[in-house]
Amino acid sequence: MLKILNAKDGGLRELQKKRIQDYDAYLPAVSEILRRVKEGGDGAVFAYTKKFDKAEINAANFLVTQEEIARAYAAVEPETLACLRRALENIRKFHERQRQNAWLAADESGSLMGQLVTPIERAGIYVPGGTAPLLSSVLMNAVPATVAGVKEIVMVTPPQKDGQVNPYVLAAAAEAGVAKIFKAGGAQAVAALAYGTESVPKADVITGPGNIYVTLAKKLVYGEVNIDMLAGPSEILIIADSSANPVFLAADLLSQAEHDVLASAVLLSPDENLLKETAIELEKQLALLPRKEIAAQSLRDYGALVLTKDLDEAMELANEWAPEHLEIETAQPFDLLPKVKNAGSVFLGSYSAEPVGDY
Repeated sequence: MLKILNAKDGGLRELQKKRIQDYDAYLPAVSEILRRVKEGGDGAVFAYTKKFDKAEINAANFLVTQEEIARAYAAVEPETLACLRRALENIRKFHERQRQNAWLAADESGSLMGQLVTPIERAGIYVPGGTAPLLSSVLMNAVPATVAGVKEIVMVTPPQKDGQVNPYVLAAAAEAGVAKIFKAGGAQAVAALAYGTESVPKADVITGPGNIYVTLAKKLVYGEVNIDMLAGPSEILIIADSSANPVFLAADLLSQAEHDVLASAVLLSPDENLLKETAIELEKQLALLPRKEIAAQSLRDYGALVLTKDLDEAMELANEWAPEHLEIETAQPFDLLPKVKNAGSVFLGSYSAEPVGDY
């Protein structure tokens, strides 16, 4: 059972220190991959794909064909495809509101000033495919690019051992308007987008999450190409009071814990009984989870149930943690919203589950 920490003992801050990634340990390996791909192009990408993904990729099967996309559509259930299209429309409407516009105005003296907003020519998006297909990563990277008017979207994603790409990922990419899909992952795929190869066109910006090798590769090529950000392992932090449902809380914590052994799932609450009930529920749900080994290690190493003095203290700790995903499952979640200072995305109420928010 996951232990319950007391906020006053500083256990959460110790956990936060533990999560700081040591990039230096990975720097030599990633730098070597970038150098070899820059010099060797496609051949270096193929060699690393065989080494890391155990897939035989060559010039003939590197680029996903229309036939492969057609087979992917045939493999995806109509219900899933309908949900995917609904999610795509939801995400499109959201990003339409974020669109920046060019403007030109004159001041009192008659001088003109303004801002010109133009879409980039080519966006390269990275979609993880190692331990689980992430359709949300396809949609959340490709759709904003189409809304912005990017001329060409090129996607890289690791192939399976048989040299194929998950059909759901391919269908999502096709629906989102991706022009080209290459079977490559890891730092070598980032290098291909950053420098260009015989097959992969050089991108103007690289977006999308990945493991520490992908993240560090993006960090090192920044300047050669633009990037979105340096994404760490997935994380969720939940603030809950006695009105919350421990069944929901456990499910939401596991939704991120199952991503990666480095993922983090934290629950903050002033209700000790709720924390105990959630711990019990975590054990029940964990036993039924297909990826229970990954989720169990994630919870063991980077998970926490934390007892706080009140909701205000929970909010202070949440702002200090600055989570990628913040859920507020309280009786009056909108009361806490103005106090949120640092969070990637915020989900209000017991029926705003983070996985649903991705779509």
